[in-house]
Amino acid sequence: MSVSICDGPAIVAGYEYKLQLEGDGPIFPVGCRLVAQLRSRVSDAVIIATLTTENGGIVRLSDTVVEMTIAPSPTANLPAGSVVIDMVRTDLTPDRHLAFVLEIPVIRPVTRGL
Repeated sequence: MSVSICDGPAIVAGYEYKLQLEGDGPIFPVGCRLVAQLRSRVSDAVIIATLTTENGGIVRLSDTVVEMTIAPSPTANLPAGSVVIDMVRTDLTPDRHLAFVLEIPVIRPVTRGL
């Protein structure tokens, strides 16, 4: 597995987080169903948040672009550091992992608890 490092926004604990992901080809066709789980580490059993196309956590914008949204409540108690997330298409048989894992930095804001 190759590793690529890309600059992107950090999760600010306790605030909404949005990230657009773009594929090289049409990997998000109309009607695709997607699931992503946010965890502190790949090996953690505890799921911080589950994002899906059904719950609005993942929104298809085009055949090549989706937007993930994490609500403030799941991130509220995250310590500074990082979290991991990946994505699976569940409309295929068998389900298909989209072959990426994101490690997203987490920062603790000075202004919090509003």
